[in-house]
Amino acid sequence: MHYRPMSRLALAIVAHCLALPVAAQTVVNGDSIELNGKTYRLYGIDAPDDGQTCPDGWPAAYEAEAYLGQLIGGRTVTCVPIGLPQRNETDAICRADGVDIGAAMVTGGMAYAFVPHSVRYITQEGAAASANRGVHRHKCLAPWAWRARVRQSD
Repeated sequence: MHYRPMSRLALAIVAHCLALPVAAQTVVNGDSIELNGKTYRLYGIDAPDDGQTCPDGWPAAYEAEAYLGQLIGGRTVTCVPIGLPQRNETDAICRADGVDIGAAMVTGGMAYAFVPHSVRYITQEGAAASANRGVHRHKCLAPWAWRARVRQSD
């Protein structure tokens, strides 16, 4: 096959771009990620807290974190901050390859729409509950109710 010089240059540029590393990103918990050293809390959602299990023993927090890891793993993640940082993290709308991560978490039944902050994901929560996905299938306490119960028992 014969390539023109300009075609070789274009191929070299594309190859270089594909070789660039994906931004460093890790799961902090079911509703927070670290991106390039900065922690972002996924705005408008509340995922099961560390150690939270459901009445049937389903490890809700573990499953939410694993699901979030699948959503961001190997993808280009971008976050747009909403408001000012609080408690060393910033609320943000984050996307993985253009897909709204918060929406995906709620649609997958791995988080709840956090109505005190936003009504952004109410439709997705209704769909997840109707389809009996994740936390809805296992009849988990909402994270805010679970936190209140833990505080009462302390």
